[in-house]
Parts: sequence; C-alpha cells; structure tokens
Amino acid sequence: MFESIVSYGLAVGAVYALIGITYNVMFSASRVFSFTAGMLGMLGGVLGALFINKFGLNAAVALVLVLACGALLGIVTEVLTVRPVLKSIEQHLYVLSTLAFALMVQQVTAIEYGTEAYPFPVLIPIDPGSIWGRIDQKFWLPVLACAVTIAGLEFLYRKTLIGRAFLAIAEDSYAARALGLPETRLRMASYALAGMIGALAGFTGAQMLLAFIGNQAILNFYGFVPVALGGMGSNRGAVIGGLALGLFQQAANFLVGGIFAAVAVFVVFIVVLLLRPEGLAGAATARRV
Repeated sequence: MFESIVSYGLAVGAVYALIGITYNVMFSASRVFSFTAGMLGMLGGVLGALFINKFGLNAAVALVLVLACGALLGIVTEVLTVRPVLKSIEQHLYVLSTLAFALMVQQVTAIEYGTEAYPFPVLIPIDPGSIWGRIDQKFWLPVLACAVTIAGLEFLYRKTLIGRAFLAIAEDSYAARALGLPETRLRMASYALAGMIGALAGFTGAQMLLAFIGNQAILNFYGFVPVALGGMGSNRGAVIGGLALGLFQQAANFLVGGIFAAVAVFVVFIVVLLLRPEGLAGAATARRV
C-alpha cells in the first residue's frame, strides 16, 4: 500500500505541478489567471492518443506535434482571450473569456473525439527486467517531465536574455515597456511556453489518467491547488505543492476513499491558506494602510 501511495501520488502530483506551472507562466506574463491550463492538459493526452493510435506516428514525433499544438493554442489564448481583456477597464472579465474559450475547445474535442475515456499507448518500450522497467513508466514519466521542466525554466529565467526579459515584464510591465522591451511579443511567447508545458503534462500523464475530455475539469481544479499552496508565481512552490497534494490525495483515497478523500484534500487546503494566505513558498505582500 505504501509503495502504491508513493508511486501514484508522486506521478499524479507531478501532473498537477506541471499544470500549476502552466498557470504561473501565463499569470507572470499578463497578471491574468487563465482557466485554459486544464484544457491544455486534456488536449495533450487526447492529441497524443490520436497521433499515435490513429495516425501511427511514433512517440517522439507525436510529442513534438503535441507540444507544437500546445504552443499554438497558447498563442491563440493570448490573442483572443487575454489581449482584449487587458485593454478593457473591466480586466476581471478574463474569468469569462478564458473559461469560455476552454469550454468551447472541450466541446469541439468531444464532438470530434468522443466523450469516452480511451487508454493511452505505452510511449517507451522498455525491458521489464531493466532498472527503468521495474517501475511502470506511467509513474516515472510525469515526474521526469516535471523535473526537466523546472530545470529548463530555471535555466531560461536565470541564464538567458529572453528569460530575464520575461522576469522583467512579470515584475513591472510598465517599467519594461519604458525600457523598450516588446511586452506584447514577450507575453505571446510566454503563453506559447505555457501551452507547451500544459500539453506536456497531459501527454506524459495520459497513461495514468487516460485520454479523456473529462480530465479538463479535474486538471483545472487540482492544478490550481499547487499554485495556491505554493504561492502565486512561484514555480518551485507549485512543484512542492503539487507533489504534496498528490501524495496526500492518494493517502486519503486509501484511508477514507471516494468523495471523502476530496473533502479531506480541501479541508487541508483551506487550513493551509488560513494559516498562510500567501502560500507555502510565497512572500507576504506589503500593502499601504
């Protein structure tokens, strides 16, 4: 039981963490909390299954195409649902614009793909007797994807010029524009990057979660929890919060099961936010009084 809790908990927690990072990357670039992160995760699994099962592509080519589709959807999200809202006085309308776009994509996917959950193909043929083969790849693939993503983002933000430009617009978009940084193009690039991360989460987690349009709501919901627990904008916090959520959720499933597990998760979630509203890894925000 302990091994099952740890393996499944870390795997599903890594998927939640990747969705949380998707939220963060979009939020940092625009200060808009886009509700399309779960949609990207859902499409990562559905498109991956289509490319491999229906079109007969190998896993590597399918992954590249899934990432490209995620980047394209990220750009479309920024252009259609975020940019018009940023020009409006009522900027809270992003709740409606991003959620409406996500639901539209979900319905189109349901019409074209169906509403049933389909098994996802094995991505990497590995000898069961090898070290990597002893642990089911559906458990270590999401964890590996999460580790590669957080390492890549750390390198991007700290070691590259474009990464520092991303941090500049996240810190102060007005000052960044005054310095001549192309805010619109950088925001679009951030949404493309977020789209790739969200699609990667769905692709690597689909062997465990299946290719299913219903994953959109689950990933939207549980992907938000690591962001709130870890602190808005903190990718490291999202990883810690996602893994902790996955482990606690699976332990609750074994101990109390069913709907009571979800209740336990959100009781702990509310308690943490009451004790530390800025999140476990977030800094308290100073305000003028």
